Amino acid sequence: QVQLVESGGGLVQAGGPLRLSCAASGTIFSNNVMGWYRQAPGNQRELVARITSGGSTNYSDSVKGRFTISSDNAQIAVYLQMNSLKFEDTAVYSCNLEQFPYGVRYAYWGQGTQVTVSS
Repeated sequence: QVQLVESGGGLVQAGGPLRLSCAASGTIFSNNVMGWYRQAPGNQRELVARITSGGSTNYSDSVKGRFTISSDNAQIAVYLQMNSLKFEDTAVYSCNLEQFPYGVRYAYWGQGTQVTVSS
């Protein structure tokens, strides 16, 4: 079993920064991918950014150049530094972990943290 706990969400003015954190606990294998997803009311969940255990990253076009994902494999933690926030970034942000013990895919989700950007 894996548990993911997000923190750092809140209210922020447009143009400002915010940093999200995700702490993982449980049985975490070295081969894994962690990422941040978000879902606004009435919208589908979308990928924001993800990072592999090897350090490779991927971002959605809407956040490229503004958001940065990083990780600490020793502590199994993932961070999302968000800069130049826009009103349209308002959403519930959730942390995700995927791992593949013995070639079997397992996915886990955090509870989510609300990010609200005021215009």
